[in-house]
Amino acid sequence: MKKIAVVILNWNGRKLLEEFLPSIIRFSEQATVYVADNASTDDSISFIKNTFSTIKIIQNSDNFGFAKGYNEALKFVEEEFYALVNSDIEVTENWLSPIQEMFENQPETSIIQPKILDYKNKEMFEYAGAGGGFIDKYGFPFCRGRIFQHLEKDESQYNDETEIFWASGACFFIRKEVYRKMNGFDEDFFAHQEEIDLCWRAFNLNYKVKYNGKSTVYHVGGATLNESSPHKTFLNFRNSLWMMLKNVPRGKLVSTFFIRLTLDGQAGLHFALHGKFSHLWAILKAHFYFYFFLFKFLNKRESNQYANYYKTKSIVYYHFIKKGIIFDSSFNNSL
Repeated sequence: MKKIAVVILNWNGRKLLEEFLPSIIRFSEQATVYVADNASTDDSISFIKNTFSTIKIIQNSDNFGFAKGYNEALKFVEEEFYALVNSDIEVTENWLSPIQEMFENQPETSIIQPKILDYKNKEMFEYAGAGGGFIDKYGFPFCRGRIFQHLEKDESQYNDETEIFWASGACFFIRKEVYRKMNGFDEDFFAHQEEIDLCWRAFNLNYKVKYNGKSTVYHVGGATLNESSPHKTFLNFRNSLWMMLKNVPRGKLVSTFFIRLTLDGQAGLHFALHGKFSHLWAILKAHFYFYFFLFKFLNKRESNQYANYYKTKSIVYYHFIKKGIIFDSSFNNSL
């Protein structure tokens, strides 16, 4: 059996599969390639069967979203290392070897992200993951190579191997034993930020998350849910709050959430002032879900949460007040 399973989650993605599966097949000889289908109603499955005979198909019974979709599919995947890959990812030659070597040479490393560049502008880092992810004290994510909407040009500044806080779900490598020990992604999230939650839980269990700049992929981004979508705004704000309920140390919960909810209110005001009332409503709806499911997510807390989870106290202050747009090596390295 090969050591790596490349698993692509699909829902009505025939066009994306047609465009991006060839590069995966071409450059993944050392892996078994699976497509996990979330009950597509287009001709995705027949297309794969007729075009790519080597691909193994796992058919889920419903559109379970990202989190449960992978959880269900990976019950049937037994390779040692999982590569969870979006259907809008183009891979490159030798993308798997540096990852496999890191897993084999660093037993403490449990999750890995490659360099993620923009498929539409291949000199630039891509929003979802870029050069490896971090969060601030109030749960706002950012990356080396991407702070809010500002993206850096790839000038080999992140060609390193280093510890990070979270790895992007666009191209997410994880040991099978760790994934199963942690019961996979939180299915209540449905989609968005479930990979950050899983990495945060891994951090609390002393697993290491790494970035490997020797492996490169290109991500379209927004192909499955446009970044300007109010529904995406809702999922990001709701899931971020849920994630914090599960993972912020108990003694820091009240003070951290007071400031976080205040910042969310300011974000809502910003949307309102710019006439984006659907996004304002998305934030209000996210807060309703936060309060309604408060005790459910408090009950999901594990026994241990570390206080040094954040890279900088407020990426919001750094970006919007100090006008910082580049990942700053002077950020307090809590990791």
